[in-house]
Amino acid sequence: MPRRVMQGVVVSDAMDKTIVVKVERRVMHPIYKKFVRQSKKYLAHDEGNTSKAGDIVRIRECRPLSRRKCWELLMEPAEVGQSPSDGGGDGGSPGQEGMTA
Repeated sequence: MPRRVMQGVVVSDAMDKTIVVKVERRVMHPIYKKFVRQSKKYLAHDEGNTSKAGDIVRIRECRPLSRRKCWELLMEPAEVGQSPSDGGGDGGSPGQEGMTA
Protein backbone atom coordinates (compact mmCIF):
# COMPACT_ATOMS: atom_id res chain seq x y z
CA MET A 1 0.00 0.00 0.00
CA PRO A 2 1.48 3.41 -0.94
CA ARG A 3 2.40 5.80 1.81
CA ARG A 4 0.47 9.05 1.98
CA VAL A 5 2.34 12.32 1.45
CA MET A 6 1.10 15.68 2.77
CA GLN A 7 2.34 19.24 2.66
CA GLY A 8 1.92 21.69 5.51
CA VAL A 9 3.41 24.39 7.69
CA VAL A 10 5.60 23.71 10.73
CA VAL A 11 3.78 25.09 13.78
CA SER A 12 6.20 23.99 16.51
CA ASP A 13 9.73 22.62 16.70
CA ALA A 14 10.15 22.69 20.49
CA MET A 15 10.54 18.90 20.88
CA ASP A 16 13.74 17.03 20.07
CA LYS A 17 13.60 15.34 16.63
CA THR A 18 9.86 16.07 16.38
CA ILE A 19 7.93 18.79 14.58
CA VAL A 20 4.23 19.66 14.57
CA VAL A 21 2.92 20.17 11.03
CA LYS A 22 -0.44 21.82 10.31
CA VAL A 23 -2.06 20.54 7.11
CA GLU A 24 -4.97 22.51 5.66
CA ARG A 25 -7.52 21.19 3.19
CA ARG A 26 -10.61 22.61 1.54
CA VAL A 27 -13.88 20.69 1.87
CA MET A 28 -17.27 21.57 0.46
CA HIS A 29 -19.96 21.99 3.11
CA PRO A 30 -22.67 19.38 2.46
CA ILE A 31 -25.62 21.74 2.95
CA TYR A 32 -24.37 25.24 2.09
CA LYS A 33 -22.04 24.15 -0.76
CA LYS A 34 -19.36 26.55 0.40
CA PHE A 35 -15.72 25.53 0.54
CA VAL A 36 -14.51 25.52 4.14
CA ARG A 37 -10.89 25.26 5.26
CA GLN A 38 -10.19 22.46 7.71
CA SER A 39 -6.84 21.88 9.36
CA LYS A 40 -5.27 19.08 11.32
CA LYS A 41 -1.95 18.86 13.15
CA TYR A 42 0.41 15.91 12.74
CA LEU A 43 3.54 15.01 14.71
CA ALA A 44 6.40 14.19 12.35
CA HIS A 45 9.91 12.84 12.89
CA ASP A 46 12.72 15.29 12.02
CA GLU A 47 15.98 13.40 12.50
CA GLY A 48 18.34 16.34 12.01
CA ASN A 49 16.22 19.05 13.69
CA THR A 50 16.44 21.02 10.43
CA SER A 51 12.90 22.45 10.23
CA LYS A 52 11.90 25.63 12.03
CA ALA A 53 8.49 27.13 12.78
CA GLY A 54 6.93 28.65 9.67
CA ASP A 55 8.69 26.37 7.17
CA ILE A 56 6.65 24.64 4.47
CA VAL A 57 7.51 20.92 4.49
CA ARG A 58 6.32 17.60 3.10
CA ILE A 59 5.71 14.65 5.39
CA ARG A 60 5.27 10.96 4.59
CA GLU A 61 3.43 8.25 6.49
CA CYS A 62 5.68 5.69 8.22
CA ARG A 63 5.54 3.06 10.93
CA PRO A 64 4.45 4.24 14.39
CA LEU A 65 7.38 5.88 16.17
CA SER A 66 5.45 6.76 19.33
CA ARG A 67 1.85 7.04 20.47
CA ARG A 68 0.98 9.99 18.19
CA LYS A 69 3.94 10.15 15.82
CA CYS A 70 3.64 8.09 12.63
CA TRP A 71 4.89 10.59 10.03
CA GLU A 72 8.41 11.48 8.90
CA LEU A 73 9.91 14.53 7.24
CA LEU A 74 10.14 13.81 3.52
CA MET A 75 11.48 17.04 2.03
CA GLU A 76 13.51 19.78 3.63
CA PRO A 77 12.03 23.31 3.59
CA ALA A 78 14.40 24.50 0.83
CA GLU A 79 13.47 21.59 -1.45
CA VAL A 80 9.68 22.04 -1.33
CA GLY A 81 9.63 25.20 -3.46
CA GLN A 82 11.70 23.65 -6.27
CA SER A 83 10.52 21.03 -8.68
CA PRO A 84 13.00 18.31 -9.69
CA SER A 85 13.15 19.60 -13.28
CA ASP A 86 13.95 23.21 -12.33
CA GLY A 87 17.64 23.00 -11.64
CA GLY A 88 17.49 26.11 -9.47
CA GLY A 89 17.41 28.62 -12.34
CA ASP A 90 15.44 31.84 -12.50
CA GLY A 91 13.33 30.61 -15.40
CA GLY A 92 14.86 32.97 -17.96
CA SER A 93 16.20 31.92 -21.31
CA PRO A 94 19.67 30.34 -21.21
CA GLY A 95 22.71 32.36 -22.20
CA GLN A 96 21.33 35.82 -21.40
CA GLU A 97 22.61 36.30 -17.85
CA GLY A 98 25.23 38.93 -18.71
CA MET A 99 23.21 40.93 -21.26
CA THR A 100 21.76 44.35 -20.41
CA ALA A 101 18.93 46.12 -22.19
